[in-house]
Amino acid sequence: MEKFKTAVILAGGKSSRMGFDKQFIKINEKRLLEIMVDRLKKEFDDIIIVTNKPERYAGSSCRIVCDEIKQKGPLSGIHIGLKKSSSKYVYFVACDMPNINIDYIRHMKEKIRNLDVDACITKVGNRLEHFNAFYSRGVIKNIENLLLKNCRAVACLTSKVNTFYIEEQEARRYSPDWNMFLNINTKKDLDKYINSLDD
Repeated sequence: MEKFKTAVILAGGKSSRMGFDKQFIKINEKRLLEIMVDRLKKEFDDIIIVTNKPERYAGSSCRIVCDEIKQKGPLSGIHIGLKKSSSKYVYFVACDMPNINIDYIRHMKEKIRNLDVDACITKVGNRLEHFNAFYSRGVIKNIENLLLKNCRAVACLTSKVNTFYIEEQEARRYSPDWNMFLNINTKKDLDKYINSLDD
């Protein structure tokens, strides 16, 4: 099995603050998620989209999957993404994180390439960035055990497994303004992101 072949975009969630489903955001008539896929294809041969609306992805060049363990939040998306992956380590990003930073992805790969870890996560102060991150197929059982106990937070997983942390100072060399962790949660966030594209 290859080490870094698969990337997963999590496209579930309720998008309650946005007012419409974030996985279908369009920029200049192109779905934002498709723009992310095009970027990820520069680094990954296998792209998986985890969605609760698979019927909306007819004709996609990606593999489309649904949560196996329903209604359990992003941890269940990580679970099915890992189960369906074709590599030991899998890159995960959310569909509302448009700024794919290929240089930082490559940096994370090099940091863990010769290590035996379960995840590679970035720290910012005391907070953890659980996406724009790598997880190992080795944590599938850990996730299943957590979800059986109704522990849904991704932090429940990373605190219990062998997680490799990249400190904020190191990560900011690749994204000084931290925009590689930008989340588009509201219409205001979306407008701000679109305006930044014109700068």
